[in-house]
Amino acid sequence: MLNFEFYNPTHIVFGKKTETQVGDMVKQYGGRRVLLHYGGGSIKKYGLYDSIIKSLEASGVEYIELSGVKPNPRLSLVREGIRMCREQGADFILAVGGGSVIDSAKAIATGTPYGGDVWDFYQGMAEAETVLPVGVVLTIPAAGSESSTGSVITNEEGWYKRAYNSLLLRPRFAILNPELSYTLPPFQTAAGAADIMAHVMERYFTDVTHVDLTDRLCESTLRTVIKYVPIALMEPENYDARAEIMWAGTIAHNDLLATGRIGDWASHGIEHELSAVYDVAHGAGLAVVFPAWMKYVYAHNLDRFVQFAVRVFDVEYDFSDPERTALQGIERLREYFKSTGLAVTLKDLDIGDDRLEEMARKCAEDGPVGNFVKLGEKDVWEIYRLAK
Repeated sequence: MLNFEFYNPTHIVFGKKTETQVGDMVKQYGGRRVLLHYGGGSIKKYGLYDSIIKSLEASGVEYIELSGVKPNPRLSLVREGIRMCREQGADFILAVGGGSVIDSAKAIATGTPYGGDVWDFYQGMAEAETVLPVGVVLTIPAAGSESSTGSVITNEEGWYKRAYNSLLLRPRFAILNPELSYTLPPFQTAAGAADIMAHVMERYFTDVTHVDLTDRLCESTLRTVIKYVPIALMEPENYDARAEIMWAGTIAHNDLLATGRIGDWASHGIEHELSAVYDVAHGAGLAVVFPAWMKYVYAHNLDRFVQFAVRVFDVEYDFSDPERTALQGIERLREYFKSTGLAVTLKDLDIGDDRLEEMARKCAEDGPVGNFVKLGEKDVWEIYRLAK
């Protein structure tokens, strides 16, 4: 186990009807004039918008609004949010939605006090010294952005999807009411689950030894998602299933599971090119990319893939052929994603060969990706080919 520091100050408020506390939470963390940031019409359709507004007004918190966040959130809307915050004096960003909304809110929070262009942070040209505080009302368990250090934004100029990470970006609070996920379409539930599992697996596949505690935590989180997603798909208003998934999504990406180990993160980088070029939902893309990545790298540390197969998917250990055990684990992951209704090949996503070389080049243009195995442009291209 490696030396580590763990710091996560996000105040989690979990449970039924907790969104009614949002006004008091904003006020508690210093918000007086809030930018209310959200996606499309679903929060209005199902009454969440009215509940949020009522709570803000009851707490005496002023607000302005910016809607229109899309999956794979766009830089142009972030820039619009920055302009609004500066011109109208917003001192707090309230994200109501899933990972895309939260990531967009974090980008606005980062760019508002900055003298240059917010894209500088995503290109590695700037580090945040101060940001506006962010609060969250989560509606989609998936990205884990509600208590993470990260934000991922897509630049329409060149269609680059890039991440920025800073401890300053952890939200001040996150309200998690599993009831708010009852109305999610089956696809969003399944894609969100794939995203959660990918966050765990990015940390799980490591060459660091003597990390049995976090191995077990990772395995338990994966098994929890595997168990409860089918229940949520069959019974959308099963509170217990939704609660398990929502909390797993937060645990998967709040860095607890990364303590003492070095994660990989190649699959996220490879998938970001799919999302940027083809506007694929991130979790749906990960369901295609991750098994392909596994097939490409499993021989690098066969024992870890055998452990994954046996402990996560209950594959019977084949003493005479450990490689077969590892491959069965990869296949069971692929079949699990398929059983939830997700695509498992690029063909299933209607993606052909025409831009694979471009995506591989863009993925590795700043150097090799991944830590478990360092992958260059050719390696990334081979993984795309395996995903066909």
